Amino acid sequence: MSRKPKKGYFVRGQFVAEGSEMDIQLKAELKGTPDASRTDMKRESDELQDLGKDLLGLRADLFNNVGLPDKLVDAMAEAKRITNFEGKRRQMQYVGKLMRKLDPQLVDAARQALEVQRTGSASDKLALHLAEQWRDRLIADDDALPQWMAEQPGTDTQQLRALIRQARKDAQPAGKEANVQVSQGLAPRKGRAYRELFQLVREHLGGGAGDADNHGDLDNDGDEDGND
Repeated sequence: MSRKPKKGYFVRGQFVAEGSEMDIQLKAELKGTPDASRTDMKRESDELQDLGKDLLGLRADLFNNVGLPDKLVDAMAEAKRITNFEGKRRQMQYVGKLMRKLDPQLVDAARQALEVQRTGSASDKLALHLAEQWRDRLIADDDALPQWMAEQPGTDTQQLRALIRQARKDAQPAGKEANVQVSQGLAPRKGRAYRELFQLVREHLGGGAGDADNHGDLDNDGDEDGND
């Protein structure tokens, strides 16, 4: 007795039996089922609300460059001010509602601004590297000071010299501590002067005072230098 042929149809050369999993999936994609639509909308809504939350921590200059509507900017500013948990939650829901009304171009611009803050732009990285080089040169070489002053005549020379002297002193521990560092192959300790020298150089090179140089800011135990 011959088997009754299955009902179905071909899609791109592949037979799809009626009632099969692929048949149900293809028909759902074709019709756009309400459940699938609601799920997609909920996911998009959550993503935009999370994006709004991330924007609360965006650096001011990057935030301003995104060009968000004033109503959304005001709502975010209010969210920052609210400390009550429930109040903040409701305000963020309102922020999410406003985020859903944004043009796709603004949403992309907001994501790009957050990415720039996360990774740092190429120019920021170059500026940080240049500041690190100048800091190390000023500590290691007396000839670097007149070169720096020639390029940055507005620098407070007295402050700069004091920071260089202290950074050199901090890098050369005496007695048993020096012997321990040599025997264990540890890097020299870097105190507050080392960090403040970096900040001074960074500011004169056009960087922000809030930039931090994370290289060598911690002592060998992972805590801030106790000599500060």
